[in-house]
Amino acid sequence: GKNDLRWRIEHSQVVNQNDFKLFGDYSIIPSVQPTHATSDMYWAGDRLGKEREKGAYAFNDLLKQNGWIPLGTDFPVEDISPFKTFYAAVVRKDAKGWPDNGYQMENALSREHALRGMTIWAARSNFEETEKGSIEAGKFADFVILDNDLMKVADTALLNVRVLKTYINGEKVFEKK
Repeated sequence: GKNDLRWRIEHSQVVNQNDFKLFGDYSIIPSVQPTHATSDMYWAGDRLGKEREKGAYAFNDLLKQNGWIPLGTDFPVEDISPFKTFYAAVVRKDAKGWPDNGYQMENALSREHALRGMTIWAARSNFEETEKGSIEAGKFADFVILDNDLMKVADTALLNVRVLKTYINGEKVFEKK
């Protein structure tokens, strides 16, 4: 039943459609790595079949189960860039802009949900939401300053966003020269 044990299934990327409700029924956290959708999309239909592919990389459907979903990069299997993770979650295209309309866009996450998935929801999945994941008094001050606003920049510019400064525990540890 409902609980706050925060059991999770890592790599919840190919889920039988009959099992989606089990995440919500038992408060199981589906943890996903969005870049898998955009690296697997070239062969997923052939290997999974069209019916099973409907339950694959279904981030929005999984989000609906508990109202939150943590996102990760799966480095070193996938690129460590959080911008690629964000882009794959929201735009669901490869770096060259393929496919034109995105891959299974019904399961794309909103920009807000993607950002939360990479920050506060990721922290929450580890019982760390009182320490990190958002900028609040009493938490670690780990954050970056970007050259553009992820929430407003055009889809085509997301992969060109750059980090200008990085702070860890409130201390500047990187500044682009």
